[in-house]
Amino acid sequence: MVGMLKTPITTCRICVLDGHTLNPGDLKWDALAELGLLDLFERTPESQTVERAMNAQIALTNKVIFDRPVLERLSRLRYIGVMATGYNVVDIDAARERAIVVTNVPAYSTSSVAQMVFALLFELTQRAGHHADTVRQGKWSRSKDFCYWDFPLIEIEGLTMGIYSLGRIGQAVAQRALAFGMKVIAVSHHPEDAPEGVELVDPETLFRQSDVLTLHCPFTPETKHLINAESLASMKPGAILINTSRGPVVDEAALATALLEGRLAGAGLDVLSQEPPAPDNPLLSAPNCLITPHIAWATSAARERLMRTVVENVRAFLDGRPQNVVNP
Repeated sequence: MVGMLKTPITTCRICVLDGHTLNPGDLKWDALAELGLLDLFERTPESQTVERAMNAQIALTNKVIFDRPVLERLSRLRYIGVMATGYNVVDIDAARERAIVVTNVPAYSTSSVAQMVFALLFELTQRAGHHADTVRQGKWSRSKDFCYWDFPLIEIEGLTMGIYSLGRIGQAVAQRALAFGMKVIAVSHHPEDAPEGVELVDPETLFRQSDVLTLHCPFTPETKHLINAESLASMKPGAILINTSRGPVVDEAALATALLEGRLAGAGLDVLSQEPPAPDNPLLSAPNCLITPHIAWATSAARERLMRTVVENVRAFLDGRPQNVVNP
């Protein structure tokens, strides 16, 4: 526990249960501390959630779970602020029944996630990081030629980028792909949101025609294992899969098999079904599988926006005009 910060303007108790993810030390909690009596915890194990939030009227969480049994034991709680866009860590129905307002933070990481899509794509097509490592290992110094490459180098201009779901992030990815000279096709439930130059198609066409398939859909019962053995079999030989949305939309065993069999050129994943992953996750040893530790959202600029909106959400609730409410 970090403890009390600054002199608050109210006696409302605010409990941050897992603040380290948003702020590992490079941001400040001062603006939040000005709104109430702040109890700040870097991480909270499940067994201590109730104990730490027992006296709070306001609780802030990133991944700490507020299910029905927990909510039933927190009689003073009136507000849960999710310090992220996804809010599946809260039992929304149980919160509504107890008149607990739940908010989230939409759209703070759009540019950062779109950037990560291309970071993964460029590493899989140009292998800059890999080749830089080989230079440090002395391979270039030992080379008989003035240059070398260990993987086929792929130019993305003219390739077809397929985007599953055109929300804010999907639209941002589309605009960047178009700027790189890619053809862009997409699946969208809201065709009016499609940027100019994007062709809307059905899922089967998307899987079949994409040279690069990038996923930007929420995790729902309908999207669980959207990428499975059948959809992978329908993709182009040599296609690339990018996932920066949610891990469970991909059947990881099926993807590992496709990579082992060489049916895909590669996969770039910033999310997995279990985080941190189990050591026996088959994707950890699959060839041409680039995995990053769920960092697409975590640029300094995105976290600053996230912190700012978290504070604005709490202030709006205290002022009696809650915003970004997910359980009206």
